[in-house]
Amino acid sequence: MKLNFIALFLFVGSILFAQEQNYNKQDIAINKLIDGTLLTPNIDKKPNLVIIIAGSGPTDRDGNQNFLMSNTLKKLAIGLTQKNIATFRYDKRIVKQIRKNKVDKDIMFDNFVEDAVAVINYFKTQDKYHKIYVAGHSQGSLVGILASKNKADGFISLAGAGQSIDQVITEQVEKTAPMFLEDTKRIFKILAKGKTTNDFPPALASIFNKEVQPFIGNWMSYNPKEELKKLDMPILIINGTKDLQVSENEAKLLKEAAPKATIKIIKNMNHVLVPIEGGDLENSKSYNESSRKLSPELLESITSFVK
Repeated sequence: MKLNFIALFLFVGSILFAQEQNYNKQDIAINKLIDGTLLTPNIDKKPNLVIIIAGSGPTDRDGNQNFLMSNTLKKLAIGLTQKNIATFRYDKRIVKQIRKNKVDKDIMFDNFVEDAVAVINYFKTQDKYHKIYVAGHSQGSLVGILASKNKADGFISLAGAGQSIDQVITEQVEKTAPMFLEDTKRIFKILAKGKTTNDFPPALASIFNKEVQPFIGNWMSYNPKEELKKLDMPILIINGTKDLQVSENEAKLLKEAAPKATIKIIKNMNHVLVPIEGGDLENSKSYNESSRKLSPELLESITSFVK
């Protein structure tokens, strides 16, 4: 009797797994710098494809960094594929470089745009997808805007800034450390001229480390609002009311730049796209809690937009 129960349990478990795993998984090397994972739904017609671009830092295809394991992008990819939308997510080039202990110190923001363009071009050459959409999260929003022009069929901004990065950082410093506001403005003026400086307060070293100054200078040369105006395609702008890094006002700025865009402000969703019922402590802890489920409204909004 006990053996029969175990057999029945395993049989039911296999059925549930089969129902959940309604897609195919394939790891793909786009080029020598970019590796990613393609999920394809088991359907009889060409699916739409969403290319997911990660945010700042050494973020991998799943949306993780060292000590920050939220699996945000993995959950997003699986959630969309279960809605019969193909997805491709990839490691940022710096992830592969770190794993090989060969980090390019001259890496620039434009390199991330080049990588996103390479991914879009790779899939455009295949006759497997009805339409191709780009979804950029956080810093990946601006990367996606720049890469999508004249290439994608639609663009999705997930917690993307509406201002250039120097304006975003200046506002953050003004709110959290106003005593360093003038130094921040001064340094950004130097970076805007394509120069670097060693003259910055030690407290701002995490922002203005000499090695990253050229990268920031390149990054701040792009204004998301102005770049978004150049996109002639359907646009979806999503932000959460509990995002600690990118406020919903940034989404509204993007909407101003693209009046025809669809905007969705999701109540209680934070930067890693999960619902938060408590305060800042719960919010911060969620960055390293991969068991949390994504906001249902997020998946519903993207699915409706793509379909």
